[in-house]
This record gives sequence, structure tokens and C-alpha cells, in this order.
Amino acid sequence: MLFPADLTSFLDLIRQHGDAAYSFVFAYASSHSLLLALFSGYAAHAGALNLGTLIAVSWFGSFTGDVIRFWIGRRYGPRLLDRFPRFEKPVRTVVRLTDRHYLWMILFHRFPHGVRGLAGFAYGMSRLPWSTFLALNFVAAGFWSGAVVSAGYAFGHFSETALNNASSGLGIVMLVAFLGLSWLLSRKLERIIERY
Repeated sequence: MLFPADLTSFLDLIRQHGDAAYSFVFAYASSHSLLLALFSGYAAHAGALNLGTLIAVSWFGSFTGDVIRFWIGRRYGPRLLDRFPRFEKPVRTVVRLTDRHYLWMILFHRFPHGVRGLAGFAYGMSRLPWSTFLALNFVAAGFWSGAVVSAGYAFGHFSETALNNASSGLGIVMLVAFLGLSWLLSRKLERIIERY
């Protein structure tokens, strides 16, 4: 079977290739994949992944991704904006917000959809010192990882309790609905930030 057709088969595939799954989670946490972190929490509840390892992998992936974006923004920011002018307005908005509210921006920029990719880059272009960024980014990455993976884990517990012996197809529908709702909430947060 090339791709599993039901949730149980998919979780079995994750169990068989756990190390690859953790590498995948690290890579996606570096680029910000809220939905993958939620699903991996669900997989941890199902016993396919270890919850502690998963939080640590997501934490360090998230931290590393933003450090790389900060470095790129610090070193190449203005030149890259000259090459890609359509990003100038959103990046300048995040830089302005960072110069005024860096603590809140760094702590919460991972949650709204679409903000994180530009935020680390914009932080590098701001007046924020490396030391302050690294300390706050480390704390924020841990907060994000713990909150999102735990939310997926809690959903796994809820769905198991609510569906006690229900079909796997219904479990997939509930998981997709949960991930869709999470995506919609993150889009709403993104719109609120854009209005600022």
C-alpha cells in the first residue's frame, strides 16, 4: 500500500518509521506547520510517537527556523526586499511592531497563519539585539511547541473518549474538522495582525 487509506494504517506507518517522523516534524516546525504539530500530538496520544520527544523536536525545530530567518534578515534583509518588493510592506509592518512590542511579537508570532515566515526575517531587520531575540525565541518556541502538540494530544484523548469504538472513518472526519477549525482560527488571528 503506497498511502494508508485509514487513520489506523496511517498511525501504524508512523510507528514503523518513528525516526523519520521526528525528522519530518523537526523540518516542518522549522518552517511552521501548525497543522502538522497538532496532528503529531494526536499521533502521540495514539502511541505512534513519544509526547516528550515530540515536544522537544518541535521546540528545537521551531527555535532553529526562526534563528535562521533572523540571521537572513540581519545579513541580507534590505537587499532581499529590493529583489522582492511585494514583501516590503508586510515586513516593514512587522519591523515597526517589533520595535514597539518585541516581547509580545516574539511570544505569539507563531500562532497566526502566515505571520511566522516573515516575522523571523523582520526581527533580523529590526533594532532587536541577538541576545534578546535568542532568549525570547527559545522561550516562545517552547511555549508554542508545548501548547500546539498538547492541543493535538488533548484532541486525541477527547476523540477517543467521545468515539469509544466508533469507526476509523469518523475519527478521520473529526481530525480533519479539528485541523480545519485550527486553521480558520489562525487565519482570523492573521487578519487581526494585518489590521494593526
